[in-house]
Amino acid sequence: MMNLEAETSQALFARLADLQAKMREGRKAKVDMKTSQKVASDEDRSQIDGDNLKASVNRTTPLS
Repeated sequence: MMNLEAETSQALFARLADLQAKMREGRKAKVDMKTSQKVASDEDRSQIDGDNLKASVNRTTPLS
């Protein structure tokens, strides 16, 4: 009986270690995802600003 308990304990410990590793990876992935979203958001704002600049230049440039 003691051997079965030891095997069960070892199996549970291995599953717990696996779950903890997956949680750590999940946190890293979440941080990476948030960073990517922020960069994309900043790039979108830059693109909009660039588009606005182009539009304003086109409106103020005299026609030839």
